[in-house]
Amino acid sequence: MGRSRRTIPEELLLLALDPTTGTTAQPQSLDLGLAGAQLVELALAGRIAPDGDRIAVVLPRPTGDPTLDSALELLRRRGSPVRAVHWIGGPRLGLRQTYLTHLERCGMVHAVENQMCGVLPTTRYQATETAVSRQIRARLDTAIRTGSPPDARTAALAALAHAVGLGKHLYPGNEGRSSRSRLRDLIRHDPMGGLVAHAVMDVQNGVAGQAAAARRPQQGGARKASGRAPATAASPAPAMSVVGQSQQHGGEQTTRRGVTRTAVRPSLSH
Repeated sequence: MGRSRRTIPEELLLLALDPTTGTTAQPQSLDLGLAGAQLVELALAGRIAPDGDRIAVVLPRPTGDPTLDSALELLRRRGSPVRAVHWIGGPRLGLRQTYLTHLERCGMVHAVENQMCGVLPTTRYQATETAVSRQIRARLDTAIRTGSPPDARTAALAALAHAVGLGKHLYPGNEGRSSRSRLRDLIRHDPMGGLVAHAVMDVQNGVAGQAAAARRPQQGGARKASGRAPATAASPAPAMSVVGQSQQHGGEQTTRRGVTRTAVRPSLSH
């Protein structure tokens, strides 16, 4: 069975997992949240630290968690602090599936094979260690109910849950309005969690893309001044995942004729 304390990415995924459908709420923004949760976990482990709106590696020693260590190594290779919004907005192909597979290996969830429309194979995930999920949820509920400052781990989890839009999943309807507001307010109790949560929301709002677009005219002017013609980027080839490469949406995958295709599912209604 799994260890008693889960990492923040694992806790965020367990919070998002719908016990009825076996899919994850907020599938698109959840991937951003998982990338941000890795940063928070690395900061709590003393491996990275905030440097303004950037993330700096302060101790490159491995943590012993392969997924976290992979992220730490990528940050180390950057050589200089990286903006949190750029890191979180980068490609994270397969990150959610990596954590789902890890949780299955730890006995926290189990995969349920099914078929979509009676033809396409699908995989959903059901929580098996429901006591752990209840404990995670109870920590958030207690922090929201009491209003007292929670520990850094709970505050960061609350910040990320708000940032990815899990508030309406955890506290739905008009009766959950005040709880959602208090969930948002917990952001201020952990500086690293707040930095990462705001970066997640900025990526969703397109802030990273706007900053990149703002730099393009300046770069073009520099090329014109130097007398060099701008290089023409080749159009990217259409992406397709062959068997052996996994893509997922909402915790569900489909396979057909040797090609893995994503079965698009809408976010849960709130």
